[in-house]
Amino acid sequence: MHALRPVALAVLLAAVHGGASAQGDGKRGAYLAKAAGCIGCHTETKKDATPYAGGRALKTPFGTFYGPNITPHPGSGLGRWSEADFLRAMRLGLRPDGAHYFPAFPYPSFTRITDSDLRDLWSYLRTLPPSARPNQAHDLRFPFGWRFLVQGWKWLFFSPGALAADAKRSAVLNRGAYLVEALGHCGECHTARNFLGGPKRDRPLAGAAKGPDGDRIPNLTPARLKKWNDGELRSFLQTGLTPDGDVAAETMGEVIRNTTSELTSGDLAAMIGYLRSLPAITDEPD
Repeated sequence: MHALRPVALAVLLAAVHGGASAQGDGKRGAYLAKAAGCIGCHTETKKDATPYAGGRALKTPFGTFYGPNITPHPGSGLGRWSEADFLRAMRLGLRPDGAHYFPAFPYPSFTRITDSDLRDLWSYLRTLPPSARPNQAHDLRFPFGWRFLVQGWKWLFFSPGALAADAKRSAVLNRGAYLVEALGHCGECHTARNFLGGPKRDRPLAGAAKGPDGDRIPNLTPARLKKWNDGELRSFLQTGLTPDGDVAAETMGEVIRNTTSELTSGDLAAMIGYLRSLPAITDEPD
């Protein structure tokens, strides 16, 4: 379905803003932040960078984006945000002032996270040490810096709402789907994009010839993963070492260090099981 139809948007906004919410579980939110890889996009790569204080550069065909400060600092971070502001950003890709976020912020995946998980994640972010590091403006090619154009992009490529369990799948595979499609937002990098930056929906998770920073992103469907057994794949996602003794590329190595190596054994098994269940798609051509 197309995104942000007036009635659907009104319902979602009402859900985000309506009523008092239960207090989130910050301890559980810490685990969710690892599963979502938040530290990677919101922390500079330089030595001794303050975690979650922003500044990480992401080079794309449209220009360079810089991850924002998401610590509770009232000036530079999210200190003046309400929980409703956070839910609206994650669910609808909207800033507190109503402006659109660029989809370099992976809200097309994060919109699929459940409300309870979003509240737990918000509670965790509120416990971080505040950092005054100022946010850095994006450096985008004309006309991609015009935020109002994102409304058209959303109309074409964004469908807001939490991921529903598939009755045809087991609980384990539904958990794996949630980790891959929502929290882990794997498709944001591992699905090729068209000239407008929209995902190629007929090639989900089949890799990309040029992903973030211009790197080739590998295929996650069984067309490629069939070469490894479950033990080899699990070991790779925990250590970054391939069966033949090679080491994960820099970007994937960071994902392994910050995210997949931090998952519980049950969640890691669910993720592997889900990836095994996908249709096999050949690698994205150069």
